[in-house]
Amino acid sequence: MIIVLFGQPHSGKTTLATELSYHIYSKMIDGDLLRNMFSNKDYSKEGRLKNLNRASDIAHFLHIEEHENVILSLVYPYKEARDYLNSLHEKVKWIYLTYTKPRGREANHVVDFEEPNLENFLQINTDNLTIDESITKILEYVG
Repeated sequence: MIIVLFGQPHSGKTTLATELSYHIYSKMIDGDLLRNMFSNKDYSKEGRLKNLNRASDIAHFLHIEEHENVILSLVYPYKEARDYLNSLHEKVKWIYLTYTKPRGREANHVVDFEEPNLENFLQINTDNLTIDESITKILEYVG
């Protein structure tokens, strides 16, 4: 299974992915760590797509070849990148994290973030739920 926690910076992706990994045996790929590993400091759309597609390829490999569950914790702002992962793996579980209260990293938001079609995603507003409540919703969603 590939589970993707995505949303704007500081929405709780890494926090929830780390907690989720305690409940589901899995490998975790975090966007910030991936950028540091490959020295990708290009935050243009092209640079972001390159990083996201690399994460998708790694997740697909780990799931198919190593039979590992994978949790991805990345912004995934573009439909094109989400479609790419969906083309690699037919049953990706997408969790879209949002928040409205200021958290101090709003200057890092992706201005051209393409909102997902919520029919195929679980949306969690991390302003309204505790970590435990969010994990419960995620576990129910992923089955």
